Amino acid sequence: MLTFLSAVGSLLSFRVRSRASLELELVALRHQLTVLRRQHPGRPRLFSADRMLWVWLYRIWPRVLDAVVLVEPATVVNWHRKGFRLYWRRRSRPLGRPGTNRDVRDLIRQMSRANPLWGAPRIHGELLKLGIVVSQATVGRHLPWQPKVPSPTWRSFLQNHMHDTAAVDMFVVVTATFQLLYALVVLGHERRKVIHFDITPNPTHAWLARQITEAFPWDTAPRFLLRDRDASYGQTFRDRVRAMAIEEVVTAPRSPRQNAVVERIIGSIRRECLDHVIILDERHLRRVLSANFEYHHQSRTHLSLGKDCPEPRSVQPPSAGTVVAFPQVGGLHHRYERRAA
Repeated sequence: MLTFLSAVGSLLSFRVRSRASLELELVALRHQLTVLRRQHPGRPRLFSADRMLWVWLYRIWPRVLDAVVLVEPATVVNWHRKGFRLYWRRRSRPLGRPGTNRDVRDLIRQMSRANPLWGAPRIHGELLKLGIVVSQATVGRHLPWQPKVPSPTWRSFLQNHMHDTAAVDMFVVVTATFQLLYALVVLGHERRKVIHFDITPNPTHAWLARQITEAFPWDTAPRFLLRDRDASYGQTFRDRVRAMAIEEVVTAPRSPRQNAVVERIIGSIRRECLDHVIILDERHLRRVLSANFEYHHQSRTHLSLGKDCPEPRSVQPPSAGTVVAFPQVGGLHHRYERRAA
């Protein structure tokens, strides 16, 4: 009896396996017909889904290779092996530390570009002060590549030398009686502030040398003094400047742009003041320039100073009161302040 039952069970299992094999063979054949029906000239185009299907069929029923005619059986076997390698490569990938946040990476690169003299230890210290905890090795790994010793930008180079640089220049003013007056302006580059000015009808070497002494008493002399090639700056002037340990920087012939800051101030003096006034004499010119320079230092906003004045001007909130206008430079300009009612 047991032998009969085992024989019947074997027969049923054979019929089930035969039924499953037939279904799998039909799936393989129908899929190959679908691939052949695709509109593609030349060889049939296979997608990743096609390869995955045949690899799956080969894994559960290896005899499917007998029904595959579009590719060689060895090709399906190679696909299966590649899939096996990819599977275990993904399962065996090293865990390690979590990756660095993209915002942190961008901040590291931003700090490195803005501060070319900083290395990984300096940037790592700044990140710790910002509450960003990463290792110094991580910072060094994300630093941008620099082929040579970095150079500071021209803007930073000039800003570092502004407080040690002054410029001097003269301009001519015609009075109501057609007399020529020469106005000397000594300008500091750091805050665009007129350090000294004076007026004379005859700018001699000795007079110019005395003006430099009055402009920089004691130990306030700058390191560099920019000037043009005017013949008025004679040997006496040069000896006085050298005695004060000031290095002269003389511009090229007919190159006012090389002394652009003081030229810009003189242009502003003419456009905003002298072009609207008839100068009577030397005393009148001195009074007008004094009022204009007071407005220039305390009230006039400058683009190069971030819309501030050479003498910093505080911001008044709307709660300080109503806006009141105060005329300056004889009414040519006004200063606006808030005053409580």
